[in-house]
Amino acid sequence: MFAKGASGDHVYTYCYTAEKEDFGAEDATVLDTWVFDNVKNFFHAARSNQTMFSKVNEEKVILFLHLLGIDTNGHAHRPNSREYKDNIRKVDEGIKEIVSLLEDFYGNDGKTAFIVTSDHGMTDWGSHGAGHPSETLTPLIAWGAGLNYPQSVTSQAFEDNFLKEWKLENRKRVDVNQADIAPLMASLIGVPFPLNSVGILPLEYLNNSVHFKAESMFTNAVQILEQFKVKMTQKKESTLSFLFTPFKLLSDSEQIDILRKARSYIQQGKYNDVISLCKTLIILALEGLTYYHTYDRLFLGISIAMGFVGWTSYVILVIIKTHTNLMRTVQNNKASSVFAYGFSAVGIFIAFFLLIQAYPWTYYIYCLLPVPVWYAVVREFPVIQDLATLLLTFPLHQSIGFLFVCALGIEILVFSFFYRSTLTVGLIIFAGWPVITQLWAQAKITAVSWTLLCWLLAMFPLMPVVGREPNISLVTAAGLLILLISVSSLPSLWKSKNKNVHHKDLAILLFQMLSIALSIYVVNTTHSSLQHKQGLPVINQIISWTILASSLVVPLLSPTFLFQRLLSILLSLMSTYLLLSTGYEALFPLVLTGLMFAWINMEQEALQYYGLSLKPKLAILNFSYSTDITQFRQLHLDDTRRSFFFVFFIVTAFFGTGNIASVNSFDPASVYCFLTVFSPFMMGGLLVLKVIIPFVLVSCAFEAVQVTTQLSSKSLFLIVLVISDIMALHFFFLVKDYGSWLDIGTSISHFVLVMSFTIFMMLLNGLAQLLTTKRIELWGVTKYHAT
Repeated sequence: MFAKGASGDHVYTYCYTAEKEDFGAEDATVLDTWVFDNVKNFFHAARSNQTMFSKVNEEKVILFLHLLGIDTNGHAHRPNSREYKDNIRKVDEGIKEIVSLLEDFYGNDGKTAFIVTSDHGMTDWGSHGAGHPSETLTPLIAWGAGLNYPQSVTSQAFEDNFLKEWKLENRKRVDVNQADIAPLMASLIGVPFPLNSVGILPLEYLNNSVHFKAESMFTNAVQILEQFKVKMTQKKESTLSFLFTPFKLLSDSEQIDILRKARSYIQQGKYNDVISLCKTLIILALEGLTYYHTYDRLFLGISIAMGFVGWTSYVILVIIKTHTNLMRTVQNNKASSVFAYGFSAVGIFIAFFLLIQAYPWTYYIYCLLPVPVWYAVVREFPVIQDLATLLLTFPLHQSIGFLFVCALGIEILVFSFFYRSTLTVGLIIFAGWPVITQLWAQAKITAVSWTLLCWLLAMFPLMPVVGREPNISLVTAAGLLILLISVSSLPSLWKSKNKNVHHKDLAILLFQMLSIALSIYVVNTTHSSLQHKQGLPVINQIISWTILASSLVVPLLSPTFLFQRLLSILLSLMSTYLLLSTGYEALFPLVLTGLMFAWINMEQEALQYYGLSLKPKLAILNFSYSTDITQFRQLHLDDTRRSFFFVFFIVTAFFGTGNIASVNSFDPASVYCFLTVFSPFMMGGLLVLKVIIPFVLVSCAFEAVQVTTQLSSKSLFLIVLVISDIMALHFFFLVKDYGSWLDIGTSISHFVLVMSFTIFMMLLNGLAQLLTTKRIELWGVTKYHAT
């Protein structure tokens, strides 16, 4: 990382291989002792090697030691474990030895400074990436040449309990930003501050004259001011003069005045005044940098918002035009051509405006995309007229009530991204659906099943985020429960074997049950082996990867009858999900799938209740024969609810166990059945797979709902598209570029997730169609069904 891009030959690195970072290793402290041992060997060799000796005796030398053992032990065993505390003790001893070694090597010349710090902290359950103080507050301990001694104080400016825990209440604590360490190191070794550093030199760390501090602070201010001036010049050159608005708090005259005053104070010996003035200048320059970094935000925000609103409006018009019976007016081609000329002129004007200001090519996309989108909307003016006429036929309170319910539903989805408990509220409301719509009267057992499963699923968002405390017994219980469900389904399948099921289908089911049993065995033995520091057994690793590879293929061998195929998909995906589980989340797909089965039955009852079709037997419905276009019906108002249910269940599948938090915090415990050696891409891929499995279960259920309600996937997908676009616009205005890692990362993640929702839904829909409609015949000719 430090050698990459460095000019010359003044940076030397020596590292161990990535395979050394093994979360299942017997003793991760070897990562730290390796560093200490190699430093000792290096200085021992330097005594007898003249080239090395002269190199390390030059001025301005930095030795950087990276101690990764503590991080590895923290993730693997948690910070309160014996292993972690032993690792800290070894690091303390190692630092003491290295300090003694360096002082001895340089003859106690007093020219060495020592800085100990960290990139992040860690929670009690061994994760980081959020905004808790235990993750974002890091130590900074500095001593040696050019550094101050600890200052005794009677009171502190901090109200937290960290000083009390460390028994340092009587020592002055000086907090800095991590960016401030770069100018501190530069000052200590006597080199210029890094060009693009936004750090402020922490003067209280320096043991030097006030004159030196004043000069250093002046240099720091000039360095940051230069960044501000470059950014201002770039923005001024790329903006028309009458449109350019400079940063008012730091004008050219203000800059000159502050710098002149600071130089004058230095000459007069008013060093404290210089420091105060330069800090003010630095704060203004940093504010100005932020101002110019975000200069075009409003302009681009309006363009993107217009694109969103136009696109959403167009999709709604397409739904009304092609999937309902509302369209009556004939298109006027003459008016359409007039609109075309008008929008073309607008597009040319925008492109010329961007061209003369030399904006980046991405600006053309943001600003020009709304033009064709709104042209497409205006072209559908007859549809808008028909829609307005139809709405006027309804009582005003009904129209407002419908819009209010839609807005409330979307707001619930948005809130669930911030507060998982919102999903609990939504599921409790869903539980009352059969009562509100009187569906319970015609299907009491189905309605009771729906209500109970909604209540049961509502418990999961209230539970702590996955990854805090492993509980393998819950994973085992989930595995045994799915085996029990499989066994209970055998008699019904056996009875129907003359119609739909053959012996080979039962063999597939038995194979899937064996996979579940093996998953239970692997999870338990792997956990036990790692606890005893015996590493990941090779046979367990082979079984895990084999189950993963087969989980998406085996369902394609089962019959395509609705419930049989859904059961097969559940068993295959659950065998993989168990291997990726560490606690209560193993039960989540079971409850979610139970609710999906109830949903399929409820939708069939709702279809009959509203008189839209007869009630076919679900047992005889076949996924592979469900795509006859003549069977499709037009959209009904109730189909909006079906699409909303689908989006809500997808969001529940995502946040039900706090999976995004476990991805953010990167708790590797979930992937220990597959690998323990640190591999961020492989581990990240497995964690993403764990998140996707509940999505696939919901998507397959939605495919079944489309079969039972005789709707094309395209029409329902368009409604889903509208919901996701409205959510995306909402999240666009919530994106942050300030605050903790969690605040910034979460706001961007939410926007990207919802923006990706459309593409993701298309991929999920394709995967669900593949898993439900295709069948591979191993014992005969492969059959391909139309989709």
